[in-house]
Amino acid sequence: GGDGRATLGSVIREYLLSEAMAGLSIPTTRSIAMLTTGDQVARERLNPGAILLRSAESHLRVGSFQYAYANLGKDGVKALADYTIARHFPELAKATTTAPEKYLALLSAIGERQAALIAQWMLVGFIHGVMNTDNVSIVGETIDFGPCAFMDEYNPHKVFSSIDTQGRYAWDQQPMIGSWNLTRLAETLLPLFDDSEEKSIAMAEERLSQFIPQFHQVFQTGLMKKFGLSDITDETRQLSADALVAMEENEIDFTIFFDSLTRVAEGESDQAVLNLFDACDAGVEAGVALMARWRALKASGDDTAASMRQANPAVIARNHRVEQAIEAAVDDDNFEPFKRLCRVLANPYQIEPEDRELTIPPKPEQRVTQTFCGT
Repeated sequence: GGDGRATLGSVIREYLLSEAMAGLSIPTTRSIAMLTTGDQVARERLNPGAILLRSAESHLRVGSFQYAYANLGKDGVKALADYTIARHFPELAKATTTAPEKYLALLSAIGERQAALIAQWMLVGFIHGVMNTDNVSIVGETIDFGPCAFMDEYNPHKVFSSIDTQGRYAWDQQPMIGSWNLTRLAETLLPLFDDSEEKSIAMAEERLSQFIPQFHQVFQTGLMKKFGLSDITDETRQLSADALVAMEENEIDFTIFFDSLTRVAEGESDQAVLNLFDACDAGVEAGVALMARWRALKASGDDTAASMRQANPAVIARNHRVEQAIEAAVDDDNFEPFKRLCRVLANPYQIEPEDRELTIPPKPEQRVTQTFCGT
C-alpha cells in the first residue's frame, strides 16, 4: 500500500542523522543533497515531497540476497555473492581457494561488520528503528534512516518508531535483530556451502554462533573506553553494569552522563556527575558510591581524559532539535536550524559556547516519543 514517495521532513531527518553518524565516525551512508519535488505527499497530513541523493560504499542489503534467491535461485545468489566479494571483500578471494570456504567467509565477514556497527550505535544511544532485511547493509554501513533516534534518558527498552509496537527494534534488542538478519542472509547462501542441506545448515550455524560474542566484545571494549577503564575484568564489567542500572533507575540522560564523567576526568569535581543523581537521597547515595568505585578502577595516565572524550560526544542529534529543524524548514522555509545542526554535528566532541544549548535535553513538553518513517 506504499506510494514510494518521501516527505521533506523524512529526508531532512535522514540527512541530519547520517551527518551525525559521520561526525561520530560510525560507518554510514552519506546524504549529498535534498531535492524537493513540488508534489504533496499524504501522511498524517499533506507534506511537501522530496528526494534524497545518497552515497554509499554499497547499496546492497540482506534483502538484495533474498530477492536474488527468490527470483533467480542458486545461480543468482552465487552471481551476487561473487560480485560482492570482488567489489567489497576482495581479500576473501585472495585468502580462500575452495568455493564453500569463500562463501562461508563472506557470511563471517558481513557478520563481523554488523556486530561492530550495532555496538557502535548502542554506545552512543542510537536506535535504528526499523532493521528489516532491506535496511541492513552488506558492507556494515548505517543505511535507511527512517524512524531512528538517539536516546535522551537511558532506557534499554527504549523505542521510538511508530510502527514498532512490540519493541522488536528497541535499543537492547538490536544485537538480536542483527543476528536474525544474518540468519536470513545465511538461508540464501546455504546452496553455496554444500550440496547437503544438513551439512550446509551446520556450517552456517557454526558461523552464525560467532555473531553475538563478537558484538559483546566490541560493545564491552567500547563501554570500557566510555568509562576510561583500561581492562575488561569482573570488577570493571560490574561497575559498567551497575552504572547503567543506576542511570535507568534515576532516568539520567545517556549522553550527558558520559559527557559529565569525561569532564570529571578532565579535571572537574565529581559534582558534575552527582548533580545528575539529585532527584532523591537514594539516588545521591548511589551516585556517590558509583563515583568512588569508578575512581578506584579508573585507568591512570594523561591520555585517559582524551580517550574518554573520543568515546563520549558532548552533543548528539537530539530528537526535539531534529524536529525543530524539520518544522522550521517545512512550515517556514527556514533552513537555518538545519544548517546549524549540520555544522555542530560535524564535530560532536567539541562544542562552542554559543551552541551549548544544543546539548540540553528536552523539557517534558519537548520530548519526542514517536518518530515516523515518512516514506
